[in-house]
Amino acid sequence: MEHTYRLVISCPDRVGIVAKVSNFLSTYNGWITEASHHSDTQSGWFFMRHQIKAESIPFGLDQFRAAFEPIAREFNMRWHIADSARPKRVVLMCSKESHCIADLLHRWHSKELNAEMVAVISNHDDLRRMVEWHNIPYHHIPVSKENKAEAFAQIEELLGQYEADVIVLARYMQILPPELCEKYAGKVINIHHSFLPSFAGARPYHQAYSRGVKLIGATCHYVTQDLDEGPIIEQDVIRISHRDSIEDMVRLGKDVEKNVLARGLRSHVEDRVITYENKTVVFD
Repeated sequence: MEHTYRLVISCPDRVGIVAKVSNFLSTYNGWITEASHHSDTQSGWFFMRHQIKAESIPFGLDQFRAAFEPIAREFNMRWHIADSARPKRVVLMCSKESHCIADLLHRWHSKELNAEMVAVISNHDDLRRMVEWHNIPYHHIPVSKENKAEAFAQIEELLGQYEADVIVLARYMQILPPELCEKYAGKVINIHHSFLPSFAGARPYHQAYSRGVKLIGATCHYVTQDLDEGPIIEQDVIRISHRDSIEDMVRLGKDVEKNVLARGLRSHVEDRVITYENKTVVFD
């Protein structure tokens, strides 16, 4: 993978933003390999992502930030720049279902996903052997009504120890406490079936089967204190028919879930997602 810097910007829309940024980069011989822009006419905000060859810039990121700061102030930008040579540190969280975490571990193991899988945390011990086969630490922290506060205090401590950049709920069947959602806002990614709110609770595919649904899908989103209502990163659906059994629906649903989660995580670790209010701009 080519060594690049990713410059990500959102700001109030006005004339001259692209020209100013492009002129700044050209002044330092910055070689743009990918450029994405979006103007939201409803909100009046502008969004930008530039990918730049790292070797073309004559200084490191600290100097880049210092040199770019006057432009950021002029245009009231929310911005950051990331280094592709420093993959994001990912902590996976799971329960008993293996399809999502197995898929992510395979993509990481085969170098399809540019991230560093630093640990797995689970409220069950079922998936330990699979995870440890990948030489990734596995932490079993049971969660019950009686020990919930203590358990999540342990989880929060582990997340700090591993310096997690992003936390992926790969079918982790516990609700994160509000304090943890707030602390890691914009850094926790969840996946669930797209039947919500119609078929909430246990056995959603059985409920959907009894209603004769024709589409099943999955939603990948950031976690907030409002359950399953965070900004959406990725979604997909697949069509089914009366010929599909409950088992078929479960199988197809798992396929959609793992693909949507992988695409959502990839977009996040490549700095392609910008959140604004309760929505996202996701650059391809």
